[in-house]
Amino acid sequence: MKPSASSANDKSTLATANEVLSGQSKKGWLARLLPFLGPAFIASVAYMDPGNFATNIQGGAKFGYELLWVILGSNLMAMLLQSLSAKLGIATGQNLAEHCRNQYSHRVVIGMWVIGELVAIATDLAEFIGAALGFNLLFGIPLWVAGLLTAVVTFLILGLERYGFRPLEAVITAFIAVIAVCYLAEMILARPDVPTVLYYTFVPHFSGTESVLLATGILGATVMPHALYLHSALTQDRIVTKNPKQQRRLFHFELVDVFIAMGIASTINAAMLIMAARTFFDHGLTSIGTIEQAHLTLVPLLGSAASWVFAISLLASGLSSSSVGTMAGQVIMQGFLHRHIPPWIRRVVTMLPSLIVIFLGLDPTRVLVLSQVVLSFGLPFAIIPLVTFTSRRDIMGELTNMRITTFLASAVAVLIVALNVFLLYQLIFNG
Repeated sequence: MKPSASSANDKSTLATANEVLSGQSKKGWLARLLPFLGPAFIASVAYMDPGNFATNIQGGAKFGYELLWVILGSNLMAMLLQSLSAKLGIATGQNLAEHCRNQYSHRVVIGMWVIGELVAIATDLAEFIGAALGFNLLFGIPLWVAGLLTAVVTFLILGLERYGFRPLEAVITAFIAVIAVCYLAEMILARPDVPTVLYYTFVPHFSGTESVLLATGILGATVMPHALYLHSALTQDRIVTKNPKQQRRLFHFELVDVFIAMGIASTINAAMLIMAARTFFDHGLTSIGTIEQAHLTLVPLLGSAASWVFAISLLASGLSSSSVGTMAGQVIMQGFLHRHIPPWIRRVVTMLPSLIVIFLGLDPTRVLVLSQVVLSFGLPFAIIPLVTFTSRRDIMGELTNMRITTFLASAVAVLIVALNVFLLYQLIFNG
């Protein structure tokens, strides 16, 4: 059978990558890098999904610029953890969920699978509702109609997988570019005070329990457990080499992929909070707590163009992250249970909770924030195995973590668990 143009692009990408890894390529540095870009961009969508809109808008509106340092710290943690996930797939040819199935008892695996599925549902809830809100704000259509439209568009995006990995990577990257351009426009319109932004980016601040709750939500919306499972799957069979030297070179290129993609995600997250702080907090509008309120309030403050730009960025975020979330759900089920179901079935099943939330008339933004808290509780069950596996030479071979890497990743795991315990205590005893 004659290959399609897109599958031919995949073959060309792989051929170029193999030339680079073998040291035979004579191309410039950027041309050598391009074949390796893609996996981190898909995974990074999880770090700028509608849940980030909700937590960053609330954080900026209520506390101004104070939580910018949380975004910086969360994204540095994310860079470290996503690089470990990518390395696991490169070194072993298996993803994180598959390693969990191989290394733990059947009962533990079932429990981890249940937690993984709850994480996938919470993820999909945020992403699906966010895309539906984007359609609703842009075109004024009812939320339930917007939800169905979101499902249809997601099906179309996921259908690109049959044509190879490059078309899907290209579409997801295009969505990221749309979000980035939209928030660049928002920053130009908002004109924040740069020295103030820099100060709060590097100097930690908290203003009571509510700020800690939102900080934990930001962490949950930034370091995403399903992205850790997904990234290892994206690298496990994309470019395969068993040569230790070539594996190290491949991982170095993947580090660049992670740095660029997560750097963009970090900048977009910071821009979300800065926009909310400059537009709402600086004008005394600290009660702005929902995405719909933010959209409406932007009109008198920054003009109608700002509200359109905001809605477009939300829609691009929701559609791309909803597609990526479905992919992650497939990886979780296949990895833990060694079973595969068609993406359209998973899409239908995971969209039901979102439609229920819409039909019940619950506050979408509050649901988004709470979903991020659920995600933060699921993080230890992905992070701890990831750090454990990547520090074992019998699993990783030449790509085993250095001691400093394992120490830093372990410190991140301890910090996240401690924050979650504190958050649980506050929710139980202080409502």
